[in-house]
Amino acid sequence: MASAHRLLQCTTFASTLDRFAMPPMLILMAGALGVPLAAMVRTAGVYFLAYGLMQPVWGLVSDRLGRVRTLRITLLCAGLASAASAGVTTVTQLGVTRALAGACFSAAVPASLIYVGDTVPAERRQSSVTGLMTGVALGTALASLGAGAVAQAASWRLTFAATGLFALVLVALLGRLPEPPVDRPAEHLLAPARRVLRSGSALLVLAFAFVEGGVLLGSLTLLPPAIESTGVGPAAAGAVTAVYGVAVLVFARVAGRLSRRWPMWRLIGLGGSAASAACLLAAFSRRAAIAAGVAVLIGLAWATMHSSLQTWATQVLPSARATVVSLFAGCLFAGSALASALIAGPADSGRFGPAFGGLALAALPLAVAATSVRAVTERSPSAADRA
Repeated sequence: MASAHRLLQCTTFASTLDRFAMPPMLILMAGALGVPLAAMVRTAGVYFLAYGLMQPVWGLVSDRLGRVRTLRITLLCAGLASAASAGVTTVTQLGVTRALAGACFSAAVPASLIYVGDTVPAERRQSSVTGLMTGVALGTALASLGAGAVAQAASWRLTFAATGLFALVLVALLGRLPEPPVDRPAEHLLAPARRVLRSGSALLVLAFAFVEGGVLLGSLTLLPPAIESTGVGPAAAGAVTAVYGVAVLVFARVAGRLSRRWPMWRLIGLGGSAASAACLLAAFSRRAAIAAGVAVLIGLAWATMHSSLQTWATQVLPSARATVVSLFAGCLFAGSALASALIAGPADSGRFGPAFGGLALAALPLAVAATSVRAVTERSPSAADRA
């Protein structure tokens, strides 16, 4: 299982590396393609939207094709699309290739989570989920630090070429990963989705994911150009954002240990408080030192609140686990896409304070609602939550 876990970490690393490569390069890409920053922010939003919308589809497909086969097919297509992004000449072409890459890379994280849900007992599941954060953290840190530096020193195109190549290498390596032994009943392809729609608990978890995506991923997309607006270069802005990846790496280990002693609602409350504080702090200052503190707080929120909500998604409806987890990820990135669309205008005009302020207004009720609902759930657990 250890080797399988390493392969899954590499898969989440590849997906995260591609996903977080764009934010540090937005301003340079806008200049190179001759378009305003708002167009680049919207292009990033298109990537997140495709990433989000396709995840439920891959969840349903993986029930029929298998988890590993689905991973290998999607990574093959993602690698080709990402490599194609390196050769575009217009923002329209970039939007198309990035949307295709996002749609295919979107299978990586939920498929890894579903694999963990299929193979790891519930009592050890959150620790395994937080373990996958290592790949996410390293991918985020390398993308944030490396993409801006490479774009400034050479070309932003090299980053997309590199992520495409790495995905293609993974296609071969994942051939060693065994399919989990899952008993899938013969039923209509959409039957699991219907069960999700009839589950109030599952829908509530999905709603939390949507808001969380807008807050955490929206703030991460906005942070590099916000830092650059103070006169800092792309490489330095990427280095500040890379602090987020380091924070996730550190806090994921802490969260994994705390999950054995703390109830989930307490971890959600800690992360929600950190997210609210991060957005409020960024609303008042975008100086590099302050932004580094913002990145640390977002990393804490991701390692505690996000990993807890992910684990919750694997528990809430076991009979449709693949569908719930995929919808969870889809809602996360749909929320991110909406946030990117809403903050594109203020970002283009340099009004980063109001943009982060709006994210803070969404973060606070998310923290209160998710913490309260989970606390009630743990006091009166349902059969689904005990699974």
